[in-house]
Amino acid sequence: MAGCACGFVRAVLAFLLAPALVTLLVAPARGRGGRGHGDWDAAELLPPLPPRENAALVARFVTNVCDWGALATISTQEGVRGRPFADVLSLSDGPPGKGSGVPYFYLSPLQQSVGNLQENPYATLTMSLAETSFCRKYGFDPQSPLCAHIILSGTVIKVSETEMDVAKNSLFIRHPEMKTWPSSHNWFFAKLNITNIWVLDYFGGPKIVTPAEYYNATSQIELDYYWISWKMRLLDILYIFSYFEAICIETCLSL
Repeated sequence: MAGCACGFVRAVLAFLLAPALVTLLVAPARGRGGRGHGDWDAAELLPPLPPRENAALVARFVTNVCDWGALATISTQEGVRGRPFADVLSLSDGPPGKGSGVPYFYLSPLQQSVGNLQENPYATLTMSLAETSFCRKYGFDPQSPLCAHIILSGTVIKVSETEMDVAKNSLFIRHPEMKTWPSSHNWFFAKLNITNIWVLDYFGGPKIVTPAEYYNATSQIELDYYWISWKMRLLDILYIFSYFEAICIETCLSL
């Protein structure tokens, strides 16, 4: 009798949980803090650093996992005209594991850096894994070469109409707050047109990567992301089934 009751309880719970399990399998990977960000910030979601001998892949990895960087321009401000001027800017090259390698920005003419770029579009962008959990996890100081960082140089330009949707989706999935920024600031989408790349991820000085090498290095990051994404889903499913089995056992014992 108890066996029949246990079977009935399992059947009922399985029926009730089935929609939730299907939703979990097809849902996008969880973002930072569960707030819907398309981010890597949680330590368990950050894929392993690609092999350091593959500098192009390391560069693509850093660009994709970082969501902000320091952009250096040539100042047009009185008192510091002609001098280097750095500012922190939010950026994105696309969703986790699906980055294009192109750093996109959401800019306003009110920003000092934008005033500089209007006179001289040349700029240099630095991004570091110190922004993520990677360097903290291994105890690397942000200045250590082992805490990989990259330097991208080129020109900052407005995106074309055909690229507008790509830039918007890339930025808003990583920075949803941008959607609420006041329209009176005349925000526009821009990108860094990369001409030079330096990768500093080990001792011995920076490695030079060409733009062609950089844009061709993509597949491993996507594979690592999808593996970790599915691993997290499977862990969630195992947890649900464990909880489900515990309820069954407790119910059967009470009969």
